[in-house]
Amino acid sequence: MFDLSQKTYQDEALEILRNISAKEKENIEKASTLMAESISGGHLVHLFGSGHSALPALDIFPRYGSYVGFHPLIDPRLVWFNVIGPGGARELLWIERQEGYVRNFLQSFTFYKEDTFVVYSHGGVNAAPVEAAMYAKDFGMKVVAITSMDNYRHSKPMHSSGRKLADLADVVIDNCCPLEDAVVTVEDGKPKVGATSTLATVFISMSLLCETAKMLEGKSFDLNIFASPNTEAVPKNNNDMVYEVYSKLVKSLGV
Repeated sequence: MFDLSQKTYQDEALEILRNISAKEKENIEKASTLMAESISGGHLVHLFGSGHSALPALDIFPRYGSYVGFHPLIDPRLVWFNVIGPGGARELLWIERQEGYVRNFLQSFTFYKEDTFVVYSHGGVNAAPVEAAMYAKDFGMKVVAITSMDNYRHSKPMHSSGRKLADLADVVIDNCCPLEDAVVTVEDGKPKVGATSTLATVFISMSLLCETAKMLEGKSFDLNIFASPNTEAVPKNNNDMVYEVYSKLVKSLGV
């Protein structure tokens, strides 16, 4: 028999995934349409997140079952590798609130208005996701925000512009997670445990990935799929070819 808290977490997590499937289908289709247009046109879908919101950006590409067209924008200073000390969570949480930092980071890359820019942020109020979306809009890119609308409704803006991530996006996908992210009460009066936003956001990301792939197939676009070498049907040099296609694409775009 499941421990009560384990069962509670699983029930809550599954309910979040069901809500995403039921309520965000149209927004996932809208975002996938933008992404398919970018990739089929020889452009990129950029992926940005900081803190734990960098995880879904890392998990899309390169990842078995993914394909060329996605460009993760990962700054090691916006991901923690220690709890405290160099590369620790405390420093990261400070950096992602500093206005101007992400704009400087993004100046290292080349962008086009034909690209799509996906921003992950559960809270959607820190400077990092807000300024990433602003920067993308400056280039005329379409912005997809994956965020918590419960957080949006209850949190005050932190950026000096007075704007939140969802205010800047062309398409907003609600991760359907609660404001506090965690969902299990262990003891009354104490914070809940058991975060849900990473689970929800990866679920959304893979839904986008698959929906976009189907749309690209409809455009007769040849997908270069990064695949597990443990599958007999996959040629041994498959992923080397994927790396080569990806390398040529980003070089041709000057990224």
